[in-house]
Amino acid sequence: MALAFDEYGRPFIILREQDQKTRLKGIDAQKANIAAGKAVARILRSSLGPKGMDKMLQGPDGDVTITNDGATILEQMDVDNQIAKLMVELSRSQDYEIGDGTTGVVVVAGALLEQAERQLDRGIHPIRIAEGYEMASRVAVEHLERISQKFEFDADNFESLVQTCMTTLSSKIVNRCKRSLAEIAVKAVLAVADLERKDVNLDLIKVEGKVGGKLEDTELIYGILVDKDMSHPQMPKQIADANIAILTCPFEPPKPKTKHKVDIDTVEKFETLRKQEQQYFDEMVQKCKDVGATLVICQWGFDDEANHLLMHRNLPAVRWVGGVELELIAIATGGRIVPRFQELTPEKLGKAGLVREKSFGTTKERMLYIEHCANSKAVTIFIRGGNKMMIEETKRSIHDALCVARNLIRSNSIVYGGGAAEIACSLAVDAAADKYPGVEQYAIRAFAEALDSVPMALAENSGLQPIETLSAVKSQQIKENIPFYGIDCNDVGTNDMREQNVFETLIGKQQQILLATQVVKMILKIDDVISPSEF
Repeated sequence: MALAFDEYGRPFIILREQDQKTRLKGIDAQKANIAAGKAVARILRSSLGPKGMDKMLQGPDGDVTITNDGATILEQMDVDNQIAKLMVELSRSQDYEIGDGTTGVVVVAGALLEQAERQLDRGIHPIRIAEGYEMASRVAVEHLERISQKFEFDADNFESLVQTCMTTLSSKIVNRCKRSLAEIAVKAVLAVADLERKDVNLDLIKVEGKVGGKLEDTELIYGILVDKDMSHPQMPKQIADANIAILTCPFEPPKPKTKHKVDIDTVEKFETLRKQEQQYFDEMVQKCKDVGATLVICQWGFDDEANHLLMHRNLPAVRWVGGVELELIAIATGGRIVPRFQELTPEKLGKAGLVREKSFGTTKERMLYIEHCANSKAVTIFIRGGNKMMIEETKRSIHDALCVARNLIRSNSIVYGGGAAEIACSLAVDAAADKYPGVEQYAIRAFAEALDSVPMALAENSGLQPIETLSAVKSQQIKENIPFYGIDCNDVGTNDMREQNVFETLIGKQQQILLATQVVKMILKIDDVISPSEF
């Protein structure tokens, strides 16, 4: 783009390859951007809440994903429009920061854009709308802080954590087992949490899945699960009080770095070479035995001769274990990863109470359980399910539940779900609008109306009359001045979310409102779009 002047000194803009570009300016650009954002929000709107629908997405190589998770749906969708990509980014940042509420944040952003369009039609300047939204979001976040409740929990009494995780899981496909899965998620987080520092390292929780069995067979293992079996079928399948040598060096004779050639012209020479190789293997196995190892876990493979020797010396071994798994095993057993046989010492061995091999069903698939470890800071959630898609979706649901439990340990404030928090904020923002004299008050009222879109979508997806249900709940909140009334999605017969035990994390809700407002402000400030035309 360049600026030029004609002979009268009037400026005009020259675009490079102008005939190949399309340009939208002013209100048209804003309308086009809002339409793109609304289109993305409309897709996710139907998958909000416990009765929300799932989406089926087919990837370019034919693999199918069935999911209810907002971030996953948008990740898998191939979005071309730049504004729609902003919505994808919005959902992703909610996923990275909070882990839950990825659908809700896009629905709120879509509703804010829809309301902004109406304000633009009234002739209100986009900057004034953006400023009004900013003021309203501050009011909403402060109000959330006021209506939130703190609860106490410790390592033995964690019912409130389980209830909040159940709220997250109720909108997923796994909601029939939500109680057991929520308990598993909470126990896993508490096992690796540092409650004094209020910190949780989710990398220590490994989520494994195997097709077969049923969802109810999902279990929490206080240890590590490795998708490998013993290297020799005759090795013992169960080792109690194991001392584990964790190696990243292969059971092979050393290879010289230089190019070399060995000429063997007699049987004796060949025999000497074979004996030398055997001696190498002998020394390696003996080193492991000498330090007191009763199980060897190796990152690399070893050939049949080494395998045979290990079997004869009663030293069970596992080969081809991945680097991440090795690290987790080292953390759990308190061992050190050893890069050379010469460095093996008894202090570097990991300790585990029980190592067992377990086979599944009629297949020959086996897995290795390393349990009762010296340092039980690493745990594994082992998911079973009828098919691969089910297991993948359960993994995503468990991830959401783990994130919610982590957030509650960091900050133990909750607000009530089922749209109750949104309705309470909407009423608070609406009341605050009267205090602002300028044009911004229209935008603040629009913000309050946009917040109603979440309970409205919940009611719609549950097959209720949306407007009727929302206005009934709203009037109940105003009449009794209690911010716990929400949409009764599961037809329990009460709108009181305390009785239904529907909780959400305070920081998750605040993040949703702040992120959605930021993105909408950004979209409203764009008034000129130059894009290459499509041909």
